[in-house]
Amino acid sequence: MSTNVLYDAPGPKSRRTSRIISVVGVVLVLALVAYVAYLLGRPRVSANGAVTASVLDPSRWDILLDRNLWRNIGRGWLATVQAAAVASVLAVAIGVLFSFLRTARTAWVRVPTTIVLEFFRGMPVLLMMLFILLVFSTGAFWAVVAALAVYNGALIGEALRSGIAALPRGQREAGLAIGLSPVQTRFAIEFPQAFRQMLPIILAQLVVLLKDTSLGYIVGYVELTRQGLNRLGTSYGSTYTFTLFAVVLVVYLITNLVFSYVVRVVDRRTGRRGVIRTKGGGGGLGGPGLLARAGRPNIPATTGDASGGGGGGR
Repeated sequence: MSTNVLYDAPGPKSRRTSRIISVVGVVLVLALVAYVAYLLGRPRVSANGAVTASVLDPSRWDILLDRNLWRNIGRGWLATVQAAAVASVLAVAIGVLFSFLRTARTAWVRVPTTIVLEFFRGMPVLLMMLFILLVFSTGAFWAVVAALAVYNGALIGEALRSGIAALPRGQREAGLAIGLSPVQTRFAIEFPQAFRQMLPIILAQLVVLLKDTSLGYIVGYVELTRQGLNRLGTSYGSTYTFTLFAVVLVVYLITNLVFSYVVRVVDRRTGRRGVIRTKGGGGGLGGPGLLARAGRPNIPATTGDASGGGGGGR
């Protein structure tokens, strides 16, 4: 009853091969972990023959009890979140503007926008930061924020354009039929649906933006990486370099895991709202979230219930 024409159930030989590959993979991963643990646990010998304790030695981790360490790590984390938050807001605004101009009917607006967008997409973020810093003398913070906002705004704009292109043509025709102008139809009907459809992709891109704030290290912005590895590394000495690296890494991982959890919660909630509207026949602007719809392939993207009479379907 639940047969899938796209997938053949593996036979005995395929299952045996799969088990062998799985066992070999696990053994290789364990061997790699053991080798890394060996490298970290062995004493260090410098060029002049001096022997220092391994990075796993307790004497290299005693700074974790220093409150000043966590106070400075907190400042760096706050600077990272501050730059990411401002850049995220600007990136979404730039993305909406790019998608609006990119889908314009007139070629003299659409073609130059496409050229500019492709330029920003192809330019490395770090070079963009350096360009803004050197040309506009904005300071490190705004160089980081502007570069991240423009680059990620270009990507978000393409995602929104794809979401608009995926909408049924009846959505736009319905707006025009009730007397809305093309611009009003775009902002009142198409953008809300495209934004909700592409919300998981947009939020995932914002996670990437948060991680890219570490590039601010190069242009002198004192974010988490620079605060942890540069300033604190100079203060505590080279003995604690690996300890500080591990602390910065864990803080980044926790921050990104929390943000990723928020992304999944937002997607589930937008998907649930879309399902409720669809079952109720209300239609309207709601639609299942991308990830949620992927898990419910039998739920249509637009309302198809004739009893609803809403504005979603034709």
